[in-house]
Amino acid sequence: MKKVVKPSHRREMAQRAVKQYAASIRLACNAFSISEKCYRYQAKLSSDNQQIADWLLRLTHNQRNWGFGLCYLYLRNVKGFKWNHKRIYRIYRELELNMRIKPRKRLVREQPEPLAVPYAPNEIWSMDFMHDQLADGRSIRLFNVIDDYNREGLCIDVDFSLPALRVIRSLEQVMEWRGKPKIIRCDMARNTQVLH
Repeated sequence: MKKVVKPSHRREMAQRAVKQYAASIRLACNAFSISEKCYRYQAKLSSDNQQIADWLLRLTHNQRNWGFGLCYLYLRNVKGFKWNHKRIYRIYRELELNMRIKPRKRLVREQPEPLAVPYAPNEIWSMDFMHDQLADGRSIRLFNVIDDYNREGLCIDVDFSLPALRVIRSLEQVMEWRGKPKIIRCDMARNTQVLH
């Protein structure tokens, strides 16, 4: 894939060939595929272009989250410059400010404490809620309790609604035949309840 060289760069190369190697203007223009008119072209208000570039560099350095639109509005509405958006955008691109990568904001997350490992049955239970849907579209809820030591399922309570009193009753029924655990974990709120 050929790299496209801008006419302004080809003009500079042609002018260098004339100045350094004493080539004729016609020969240099033919060699670099530009017209003699292009060779003799002088940019109008080039000092303004330098001023635009300085402003753009200053703005994008101080306001790192500003893109072209905010820079243009600031120069026109706040500073009162009359440069049009095409000219400012051309210089913005030549400075490659459109290639800037916005830094990603990283969320700082708290490191959760490692879960305690039970060394015997009935030390730690985990309880959680799940939901599913029947073929007729009705939702059902499931209340699960497991022993963390051997992953034994102690309770699976299923109904269309599981109010707090129903959950308490299910836990009490398990404790009647299994005994009371030292700790009950609840994943929903990352809570650990120690039972005395």
